[in-house]
Formats: sequence, structure tokens, C-alpha cells
Amino acid sequence: MPGQLTLLDAPSLWYRAFHGVPESITAPDGSPVNLVRGTIDLIARIVRDTRPARLVACLDHDWRPAFRVAAIPSYKAHRLAENGAEAEPATLPHQVGVLLDVLDAVGIATAGVDGYEADDVLGTLSARETGAVDVVTGDRDMFQLVRDEGPVRVLYTVEKMAPYTPGTVAAKYGIPGTAYAEYAVLRGDPSDGLPGVKGVGDKTAAALVSRFGSVAGILAALDAGEQDGFPAGARAKLEAARDYLAVGPLVTHAVRDLPVPELDDALPRVPRDPARVVELSDRWGLDSPLDRLLKAFEIAHSG
Repeated sequence: MPGQLTLLDAPSLWYRAFHGVPESITAPDGSPVNLVRGTIDLIARIVRDTRPARLVACLDHDWRPAFRVAAIPSYKAHRLAENGAEAEPATLPHQVGVLLDVLDAVGIATAGVDGYEADDVLGTLSARETGAVDVVTGDRDMFQLVRDEGPVRVLYTVEKMAPYTPGTVAAKYGIPGTAYAEYAVLRGDPSDGLPGVKGVGDKTAAALVSRFGSVAGILAALDAGEQDGFPAGARAKLEAARDYLAVGPLVTHAVRDLPVPELDDALPRVPRDPARVVELSDRWGLDSPLDRLLKAFEIAHSG
């Protein structure tokens, strides 16, 4: 048996660390390492708590993929800088580079695919896994990945690693447990620039998804002229939003069939490159968080 797999939404973790740890945390040369230290500590906590046999950090190789922008031009448009790149703090990109160097030296597998987001890598790796999977993220859209078979659960960092299963999603949102992506199309998501259907809020979206199962099911019902099952006034709002509904799922649905190669994803027992770990630790002042990470590896392997 390959053992339980934990998938990390790495950009979600490092943004959380960057904004949660003061920039006054610096390396010996005075440069900020709050993102690096904070993310290492988050990973150590996750390993300690979930004790996975396998671990993969999933990466954005394109934070705003062309196919999603073509479907809905407003997708993440509010995050664009004047030059068309992602608007982000000046000290963040360098720290991400340091963090990736650390993950490589320690031996934590990373995975990304050109033209796609970490969401799609999470979707692909969880879909092709038959055993237990934990997806660690602060992105509610990833609730779509939960399933009972396996099982696949989402550990939601915004709520202190609260575990989400199909039952949890159903209880909180009043929708079928695996249907969050459909619900998100209807209600919209300002944080992603997803407009939603004008006049359709949480309750109406939940009622529609519960009744028709998916956006495709709603469109089929409209095409068939069905009148039953639509909350008062909702049918006209959906008719007016047909063009949006036709493309919305391209944005909210994680791709689940990317060509991610087979990974050496076994949880490390010891660092892959000990000399490099020492070098990075000395240069960036990472002794304490790296000690905690290596201790977490020991705990996970102890059973």
C-alpha cells in the first residue's frame, strides 16, 4: 500500500505565512524570511498532525491561466499590476525562491504544470489517487475535491485546519457534498473576480444545485422549458445569465487530468541533500523551523 497522501496548496500556504508572520523576521543579512519560516512551520504542523506517508507541494505555474481568462476576462483581474503581472509585495517572489530551494534540499516533492494553477494539480493528483488524501488549502473552491471513497478531505487553513468531507460541505452549504464548484458559479466569488448570477445569492444557489445537480443540469432544464424547481424569480435571472453559465464551470472546476509525472513523493526520513540544508539554514537563519520540520518527519514515521 502506498500510504496516505497529503497535498499542499503551496501558494495558499506561503501567502498565509507571508501575511501572518511579521516582516521583521529576517535572515542574518537583514532580508525578510517571514514567508520562508512561516511556511516551513506550517508544513511541520501539517506533517505532525496528518502523519502522511507521502507529501506533495502543488504549485502555480500560471496563476491566471489563459483558458480561464478567455472564459471570464474578470478572472483575478483585480490582482493585476499595471504591467500585467500579478500585483504582489516586493519581498515575496525572492522568498518563494528560497522556500522552493529548501523544499528541494529537504526532499519534499513539488509538482506544477505549465499553463495551470495549483488547484488543477491538486485536482489531478487527488483524482488519480485511490487511497486516503488530505488536501491542505485556504481556498474554498477546493471543497469540490472531497469524496467519501478514498477518502479525500480538505483541511481548511482559514478555520485552523478544519476537516471538510462531503458531509461537512453538505451541512454548511446545503448542497450535495461534492458540488461546491457548481455552487460557486451561481453565487460568484469576488476574491476571484467571478461575478455569479445577478440576483442569485447563497440560498438560491444552494436550492438550484440541490435540485438540478449542476450548472449543466440547470441549462438543460432551461432548454427543456421546465418551470418546476426554480425558486421564485430565479428562472428569469438564469435565462439572462446563459452566456455566463455556459463558461463559468471552466473557471471553477479544477482540471483533473493533467500530465503530472509520477513523483518521488515519499515523506522524507532525512534530508535529501543534508549539506544543502545546512547551507540554506545558515544563510537564511532557518535553524529553528528546519529543526521542527525534521522532528515532524520523525514523528510521522514513528507511526
